Amino acid sequence: MSKRVQLVLNKDVAKLGKVGDLVEVAPGYARNYLLPQGIAYNTTPGILRQVERRKEAERQRQLELKQQAENRKKAIETGNNFIISKQVGENEAIFGTVTTQEVAELLFNTTGQEIDRRGIHLPEIRKIGSYKAEIKLHAEVTAEIEIQVISL
Repeated sequence: MSKRVQLVLNKDVAKLGKVGDLVEVAPGYARNYLLPQGIAYNTTPGILRQVERRKEAERQRQLELKQQAENRKKAIETGNNFIISKQVGENEAIFGTVTTQEVAELLFNTTGQEIDRRGIHLPEIRKIGSYKAEIKLHAEVTAEIEIQVISL
């Protein structure tokens, strides 16, 4: 079996890595495809140090994003009067349903936190009452709030 070659990617390559990743590939793949196409370049000690610095900077950035998400979670969960008014028919059934856009606007109006509606998970809301909603703020941080649905 032949020796593997270390390269740093210039472009994203499916099933191999992203820009700036240090990858090990077969010598033929490197020599015949990756290097001539300009998709990757050979590693040197200086480039390896750059890759390590970039990885550390990205790790620090991810930690900072997670900390910001934790702070947003605290701000959202401390607000406790999330009330949505809906028109009600018989048997306390509401007309329509409560949407994630309505919840996102409610959160912005009450806490000042702008939340992407795609990160909000609601149960099926068809009647007035109290419901729990989950808000995904980060890959590892999820806030949970209670929403009161009342009649107009």
